[in-house]
Amino acid sequence: MKITALTTFLVPPRWLFLKIDTDEGISGWGEPVLEGRAHSVAAMVEELADYLIGKDPSPIEDHWTVLYRGGFYRGGGVHMSALAGIDQALWDIKGKALNQPVHKLLGGPVRHRIRVYSWIGGDRPADTAAARERAALGFTAVKMNGTAEMGWIDSHGAVDAAVASLAAVREAVGPGFGIGVDFHGRVYRPMAKTLVRELEPFKPMFIEEPVLSGNAEALAEIAAATTIPIALGERLYSRWDFKPILARGHVDIIPPDPSHAGGITETRKIAAMAEAHDVAVALHCPLGPIALAANLQLDAVCHNAAIQEQSLGIHYNRGNDLLDYLSNPEVFRYEDGWVKIPEGPGLGIEVNEEHVRERAREGHRWRNPVWRHGDGSFAEW
Repeated sequence: MKITALTTFLVPPRWLFLKIDTDEGISGWGEPVLEGRAHSVAAMVEELADYLIGKDPSPIEDHWTVLYRGGFYRGGGVHMSALAGIDQALWDIKGKALNQPVHKLLGGPVRHRIRVYSWIGGDRPADTAAARERAALGFTAVKMNGTAEMGWIDSHGAVDAAVASLAAVREAVGPGFGIGVDFHGRVYRPMAKTLVRELEPFKPMFIEEPVLSGNAEALAEIAAATTIPIALGERLYSRWDFKPILARGHVDIIPPDPSHAGGITETRKIAAMAEAHDVAVALHCPLGPIALAANLQLDAVCHNAAIQEQSLGIHYNRGNDLLDYLSNPEVFRYEDGWVKIPEGPGLGIEVNEEHVRERAREGHRWRNPVWRHGDGSFAEW
């Protein structure tokens, strides 16, 4: 079997899909996207394709190594996201060729379903109605943005507003419901210690990115100020990025993204590193159906996988939602806050290629908003 073509499809709302074709009629799908940089990732896929055309798709580990190391310069969001989608598609081909789901090729599942959480609200803290709606749909956990813009040294009113948002959601869903609070790197070190201490009485499931990953040295002080589990890592792209974070010992959960962090091959290695440090994994996936399928194959084989993000109904998915590009949308079987691991060959999904091609004619140029503080300076989104 030889690879004959790599084709990317820029599809709404903000995704990039990849199809890898072979001369034996077996095709694999991946989702190589970095939100807001989809065109750049598509260009990187096209560059990496030069090495793959004409090659046997089966030696995935060797292809990954060459595509990562062989260009001399390596790493970062664009490169690793392109490599991630290629890796996913190669695993999809292998599974289809052997008529096995990817998780069986990785040693077999340690679980057959995983708990999922659902996003509520928009880019700023959520309203309580959305939390009640998710609970009514059977979800047992949600994630919300923890704060709007926050300055280096902000008023206690900004802290009070963040606390009030979490308190309102906690009151809406009750004491046993999981609430992840994502600070999106919007909080700077001077405010983070105060903020996490104030949130403690509302017992969030975890707090995510209380500071940016580049400021991870601050986590020692933040961790000392709270018993809330701390998550960090959606903007890290390789095991080498995660190595110092895990070595410091101040994170409890890591959320690598298998569409950003080198695909199935690399993310599994990251998860194994985390397990050796007694750290849980909650894979990042506010993306499309191919990405979710790849995530679930990893959840099946990673013992420390604790909960799975998914984008059904997320505020970004205007025009197209998670299930719209699948011929078999029932494959993601949500039930009582869990989703089953797909058991079909490869990634376990059937992509509706006709719909993909139709929507790719529209494409997208999604960009995240640019926020500013009251003084006009840039604010983290």
